[in-house]
Amino acid sequence: MAYYRRSSLLSVLFLLVALVCEARVLLQSPGFVQTQNTQFVLDGSRFFFNGFNSYWMMNVAADPSQRNKISEVFGQATASRLSVCRTWAFNDGGNQALQISPGVYDERVFQGLDFVISEAKRYGVRLILSLSNNYKDFGGRPQYVNWAKSAGAPVNKDDDFYTNEVVKGYYKNHVKRVLTRINTITRVAYKDDPTIMAWELINEPRCQVDYSGKTLNGWIQEMATYVKSIDNKHLLTVGMEGFYGDSMPEKKAINPGYQVGTDFISNHLIKEIDFTTIHAYPDIWLSGKDDSSQMAFMQRWTMSHWTDSRTIIKKPMVFSEFGKSSKDPGYSLSARDSFLNAVYTNIYNFARNGGIGGGLVWQLMGEGMQSYDDGYEIVLSQTPSTSGLITQQSNKMIALDRV
Repeated sequence: MAYYRRSSLLSVLFLLVALVCEARVLLQSPGFVQTQNTQFVLDGSRFFFNGFNSYWMMNVAADPSQRNKISEVFGQATASRLSVCRTWAFNDGGNQALQISPGVYDERVFQGLDFVISEAKRYGVRLILSLSNNYKDFGGRPQYVNWAKSAGAPVNKDDDFYTNEVVKGYYKNHVKRVLTRINTITRVAYKDDPTIMAWELINEPRCQVDYSGKTLNGWIQEMATYVKSIDNKHLLTVGMEGFYGDSMPEKKAINPGYQVGTDFISNHLIKEIDFTTIHAYPDIWLSGKDDSSQMAFMQRWTMSHWTDSRTIIKKPMVFSEFGKSSKDPGYSLSARDSFLNAVYTNIYNFARNGGIGGGLVWQLMGEGMQSYDDGYEIVLSQTPSTSGLITQQSNKMIALDRV
């Protein structure tokens, strides 16, 4: 009888251990990129990456006859061992819109996004999907405010996007529609698909009526909480450029001479935000300065945000946009390669010491896509020197996984 009791007790203990282990596995969401202190992790191992932006993917994939361009870019990217792609999960109003009007969607365009996600999975690429835009391109804040104004809401400026209840309701509806979308190709809901690395609330948020960062802070807190209430498996970030605000006034000296209504510190300290981001375009922000001055700014910008992410915010960082435009005075391919090499060297050196997961160059395109050219486009098949540089960076970042 005593043996039976001991045996039963052992069985119960084994069952409890098994349940705890199972719960732990479920909590860690196998296959999903997660964060642990200031590192990205994937299935228990550190995750470093080299990646790229291709904002246009859903727009192009909406036309099935053009989907080969998505496959082409993913194929070239994986040949260069690029493993993360950032792209848009929005197109509000206007030409080839995903969201035609509030809550009304074009299934054809949504199926284009389905294809992008399924193709990313096929090529082993993780996606960062942005949910809205600060600018009028692809709709963004101006479109949401115009919709609300047409519905009789008391709005008159783009910054009402952050405070007006009608506009915020439109945005939340879009978030819910995208996150709960069931992919017509994979049959997996977006919120359950580990191909998606992270959601981004909005590309490059800015707020002209409040430079302190406080207005934006309230919006981020509300929307981040809402996203996590629907999807707690995926990482979430804001989508910021990195401009400092009023929470630590001494940091504003790092800005390129002005503020944009964000606060890199306080906006990223919000609990539901999982990692920090920065963008850097010294060729635009410091357009009157020479290359050496612009590169010196880039070094300070990266160092400051890497340090703050590690020591104050205590979350990992992604350098999620950088590039050099062919429209810059004195541009040459070698000048662009030199710029990218300097940025990549910074990212790698910081990553070796922890706190940054990788960088996403702006931007990759396929051949014959001139209508999407913005000066920063890179076609890997046409620029072997740049392709070699990118591949070299990918190999160095991947090697850190094993360190």
